[in-house]
Amino acid sequence: MRLIVVLLALIAFGGGVFWVLTAPDTLTAEALPEHEPDVDNGRYMFFAGGCASCHAAEDQDDPLVLGGGHRLETPFGTFVAPNISSDPDQGIGGWSMIAFVNAMVRGVSPNGAHYYPAFPYTSYARMRLEDVMDLKAFLDTVPTDATPSEPHELSFPYSVRRGLGLWKMRYLPELGPVLVENDAPEVARGRYLADGPSHCAECHTPRDVFGGLRPGLAYAGAVAAEGEGWVPNITPHPDGIEDWSTGDIAFALETGFTPDFDVLGSTMAAVVRNMAELTPEDREAIAAYLAALPPLPDAR
Repeated sequence: MRLIVVLLALIAFGGGVFWVLTAPDTLTAEALPEHEPDVDNGRYMFFAGGCASCHAAEDQDDPLVLGGGHRLETPFGTFVAPNISSDPDQGIGGWSMIAFVNAMVRGVSPNGAHYYPAFPYTSYARMRLEDVMDLKAFLDTVPTDATPSEPHELSFPYSVRRGLGLWKMRYLPELGPVLVENDAPEVARGRYLADGPSHCAECHTPRDVFGGLRPGLAYAGAVAAEGEGWVPNITPHPDGIEDWSTGDIAFALETGFTPDFDVLGSTMAAVVRNMAELTPEDREAIAAYLAALPPLPDAR
């Protein structure tokens, strides 16, 4: 009997430690900068982030109808993109600014639940909070859509959201843009866009068994998120895009055409549609950053 009591006490203690360690870490409203949101810049961040690629309703041609429903089938289960329209009930129109910021950079829902990192908040954590606030201001202007968000389809243990608190301790970065050793403003701007809102590393970097990015192999290519196909190496290595000039990279981002007259297809077609909305200077900045990356062989 005493042994059972001890075991139950240990289980209760372990459960309490787990509950404390996995608690969501959020910002308070006081942490937000004093900033008057800029809707035009929010629209720019919307396209830089490729938000429509996942959240646009699949039965709509308008990229601003954001009823969600895109299904991402992965080894962990199927993730379904939610409604992020301005609808106050089914979308995010009723969210406060701080609730939106916490979703974007801390991966926490308004009701305090962890979001799965299929929503790339590990990259959005690299964004300036002013840009995140501008994005919310823009999303408040898009059409309402009353389509209910669908639940993810995950099996145990991935269905236990609370465990993501431990995952975040390992993989969620500190807030804010990462400085670059190269002091060229163009390269710094390119890194901000690529590593932050555009979240390029989320597809082009391999992941470990827990689904976290392997930073030492950044941009060296990866198995596609859905487990089939290979997302190419985009470092300046012979396995990657060593032979591409920065002009070639910028042109491919704008048009989808590669230097050897091939066409960027699959999910990159949607990326190109979004990149075409950026200024030529920002596409060139992303190109300059990719050209400045350490050359790495394929991470196959």
